[in-house]
Amino acid sequence: MASPPEPPRSRGCNLVFKAALAAAQADIAQFLTAELARFGDDRVAQGMRYATDGGKRLRGFLVLETAAVFGVSRDQAMFAAASVECLHAYSLVHDDLPCMDDDDLRRGQPTVHVKWDEATAVLVGDALQTFAFELLADPRAGDDAQRVALMGSLARASGAQGMVLGQAQDIAAETAQAPLTLEQITELQGNKTGRLIEWPALAGAILGGADPAPLLAYARAIGLAFQIADDILDVTGDAATAGKALQKDAAAGKATFVSLLGLDGAKARAEALVAAAEAALTPYGEKAHHLRALARYIVERDK
Repeated sequence: MASPPEPPRSRGCNLVFKAALAAAQADIAQFLTAELARFGDDRVAQGMRYATDGGKRLRGFLVLETAAVFGVSRDQAMFAAASVECLHAYSLVHDDLPCMDDDDLRRGQPTVHVKWDEATAVLVGDALQTFAFELLADPRAGDDAQRVALMGSLARASGAQGMVLGQAQDIAAETAQAPLTLEQITELQGNKTGRLIEWPALAGAILGGADPAPLLAYARAIGLAFQIADDILDVTGDAATAGKALQKDAAAGKATFVSLLGLDGAKARAEALVAAAEAALTPYGEKAHHLRALARYIVERDK
């Protein structure tokens, strides 16, 4: 007797994935609340808690899920997950400053320099950056070799060869005589956004003692898809839902994936990247079902 046909798979983000993401968001928030409590209640400590409150926490979720593929405990992986969330939060606090991207709104709330002042925002960012490495140095984060590998790789991903380089390239693009080419903007966003999406996948492999190549291929694809989706949302999204100002790049005449590829072309490119990300996860079978759903979520989100 023939087997009944399988029901069609939803292309949307399924309820199981949404529940898993919500659980990770809550767990990371709880962990950070406990860890940040040690800093007291001065202005910098308040700012650290404020800057790490809320957000999608996709980078932390990615650490937890890639580590889970290899059977690493959630308690151990949580240190790396919280670390990258703190590093990401620091980058946003500094990026929002008037001397950088000059934004007044982040996650629907006043940015740190607006709520307090610019000096406080600089110090809050500095404190979050160093705290990220303090978390990775904790003996509970892994054995000696794992912790050294995690700290070294995060430093490279976030520093002058990674995110900071991308920030510098982005600032230079604002005064460039000609808009960036597709190749140049791909490199820029690969550094500015992509490196901190690649690192969580690498972290999971480090903790699991596994070959990172398939997960890095997956993360590179979703990292670029994430930025293309951001560019699409900048054109089609709602500022109230996004929780930040939109269409700033277009107003400044900066090249984006939408301006270079067109809206339909950008959507098609994002879809192709999702397919590439899903293919990279083939070695992990059903263990990677949340990672597959994450790739889809990245291009279907509304903020």
